[in-house]
Amino acid sequence: MSAAMVLLLIYLPAIFAVSILGGWVPRRFHMTHTRTQLVMSLVAGLMLGVAFFHLIPHAALAKTAGVDFAMAWVMAGLVFMLVLLRLFHFHQHDFDESHANCGEGVANAHSHGHAHDHSHTQPPGGPFTWMGLLLGLAIHTLVDGIALGAVMRAGTGSDAGILGLGVFLAIFLHKPLDALSIETVLAASGQSPRRRHWINLIFSLLCPVAAVIFWYSVELSPADGRILAAALAFSAGAFICIALGDLLPEIQFHSHDRGKLTLLFILGIAIAWAIGVVEPAHIL
Repeated sequence: MSAAMVLLLIYLPAIFAVSILGGWVPRRFHMTHTRTQLVMSLVAGLMLGVAFFHLIPHAALAKTAGVDFAMAWVMAGLVFMLVLLRLFHFHQHDFDESHANCGEGVANAHSHGHAHDHSHTQPPGGPFTWMGLLLGLAIHTLVDGIALGAVMRAGTGSDAGILGLGVFLAIFLHKPLDALSIETVLAASGQSPRRRHWINLIFSLLCPVAAVIFWYSVELSPADGRILAAALAFSAGAFICIALGDLLPEIQFHSHDRGKLTLLFILGIAIAWAIGVVEPAHIL
């Protein structure tokens, strides 16, 4: 068994576990507005750092691809994720503090005195119901799985370093927020605890399943090197869009804790850069 496979067998159960935990947290603990914002800021910096320091360089330096090829797929990933956000508006990571601890609150990203007048949520009976949220996040988490599967598969020939650590950490820290969003909106729409449990279970399996499918469906050959480079670059574009188009806009309007939010954003970027010490420099 290769080192990449061993790492993948560690990463995937961990991602599944934190996704399950994210859906369980609002039933047991009070996830405050401030805590959510701090986590989002850290994750935004980490995702940007992973995209620019890891995914794009690995894709652009591939022998069978090249910079132009990679950047075209970066743009494709960015536009794809932007369209998803526009169609489903599926990221709703901030919740009303008076309800979040019971899992019964409606996602309410702009109830904290923001000056802008658009809303990030629709009422449970509105045009974008919990099914739209679930579909958008399901597609997003499949892209996450492809990103992890691609970076691990592309690195099977590397003989040193901890493969995929940056991508893993970005998914590991972000996935509980997605599961938290689904659990809260499901509760607000009146879904039963049993149904919420099964939906969260299925959602938690999507990323690991996508990673495994990509791992086994792509063989490392000269032609497949372009497929791996495209997958890495596409994932980088998706990560950039999520960080800049979703996570950061959610926190930029907050006048309180601005210093903490900025420091955690920079810390996320620094972590992504530091991961380069333990990851192979070139994996394709």
